[in-house]
Amino acid sequence: MRFLAERLRDSLERTVLEYLEQTARRLPEGIAFADEERELSFRELVLRAKGIGSALLCKNGLTTRPVAVLTGRTVYSVEGYMGALYAGCCYVPVDAAMPPQRMMDILEQIQPAALLYGPKEEKVLGKITVNCPVLEIGEAAAHPLVTDLLDTVRSRCLDVDPAYMIFTSGSTGKPKGILISHRSVMDFAQWYEDITGVTHEDRLGNQAPFFFDLSVKDLYLTLKTGATTYILPKKCFLFPKLLVELLNEKKITTLSWATAAFHMTANSGVLEKYQPLYLKRVLLGGEALQAKQLNIWRRALPDVQYTNLYGPTEVTVDCTWYPIKREFTDQEPIPIGKACANKEVMILNEEDRLCTVGEPGEICVRGSGLAIGYYGDGEKTARAFVQNPLNPLYPDRMYRTGDIGMLTETGDILFLSRKDSQIKHMGYRIELGEIETALNALPGIRAAVCLFHKEQDKILAVYEGEMAAAELAKGLMTALPKYMLPSDYHAVKALPRLPNGKLDRSRLKEEYLC
Repeated sequence: MRFLAERLRDSLERTVLEYLEQTARRLPEGIAFADEERELSFRELVLRAKGIGSALLCKNGLTTRPVAVLTGRTVYSVEGYMGALYAGCCYVPVDAAMPPQRMMDILEQIQPAALLYGPKEEKVLGKITVNCPVLEIGEAAAHPLVTDLLDTVRSRCLDVDPAYMIFTSGSTGKPKGILISHRSVMDFAQWYEDITGVTHEDRLGNQAPFFFDLSVKDLYLTLKTGATTYILPKKCFLFPKLLVELLNEKKITTLSWATAAFHMTANSGVLEKYQPLYLKRVLLGGEALQAKQLNIWRRALPDVQYTNLYGPTEVTVDCTWYPIKREFTDQEPIPIGKACANKEVMILNEEDRLCTVGEPGEICVRGSGLAIGYYGDGEKTARAFVQNPLNPLYPDRMYRTGDIGMLTETGDILFLSRKDSQIKHMGYRIELGEIETALNALPGIRAAVCLFHKEQDKILAVYEGEMAAAELAKGLMTALPKYMLPSDYHAVKALPRLPNGKLDRSRLKEEYLC
């Protein structure tokens, strides 16, 4: 009986490392990840990650403290993540290009067991103060394996343990670390494999930085299926023709991109002359998808399957998905769809009751994807992850996203805006996101943001594009009622963006509202 119990325990998938090891046994020489300089097979990734895990264990012993990984667009970053997991720790991607003070703020918060870095990140070390062991990933990967310690770590790991921590901007200006468990990642990876149909024959083109949770799709879809992920150089997104040439050279079939990158590629005009020849599927997330840019892609590549996804980091990447099957006019909002597997998405009104069709409310999520919480901040965790108000009978955690959505007649959800983007203007309750959708649909507009000056009761539009303010106002009058029209228009050469490609709304507010 004891033998059977041990067999059953060992047969359960408890960590994401099992995806890596299963694929390494099946496709040992298959290329897992590649950058401009290196290719790494699944067999090599296992061996090198175990070496890094061994180096960490010899340096720190058994610990569950997180391991920080200075992250760039290289294969070394992936090795560092897997090495931290073999040591029984969660990994924390730290953008090597972020300001040194923010880097130190993150390190101060997590008090890491160690800091890992690749050859290209070494120059960053001179700019920050580090109070923990520092290991170069290449050297650590060559460490002799400490098999007994590695086995001890694996025997103690549970699927509820944290796998990674992603830092996002906090409302107080202090970055917040979001802990995601192995089980949440594994459930997401299984669902993502099912809905994409990706196999070991596919090639993924990674655009999302590894410190941005959208990259989790590329990372764990590769480990789960045996597909190859090519880490696309950042410079490609500055030269769209070069980007398309590289997608063709590497025979990329699958893109899990930030919506901002998708929009910028459409706006560049490159797809009118050059097309990715091997592309089968494009999956998007991070910001509201605009129909105008989607239609540019669909005209150039009509046979590709496009999918719109939505979800904050706190729900493990995505919680809704919408495979795009029908045509959309440039002015239409694209739904974010229905709930992902093993997640329930609810629209709740201010009385915490389910909204009816067409009634705006807060998007709330429950299910296996919910984060463990915010690292070292129980108070903030308790405010965001709350008891499901629809179930008072037993503990049932729910995450309040702070986003406003609306259920449609088809059962799909429309994303409307952030809660703090819902305004009261001229006696009307307005979603700024609706005005932005109308702006982005106008010809010649590449991107647009709306801001609200509460003291002056004015809506401001800031945009990239060639149209004059008078033309913009005239164009909007056919799409929006008068009370929703912006009072001021500001044309800029380029809207400010965060490192993950999202629009930097905080910076715009500081510039135009303060």
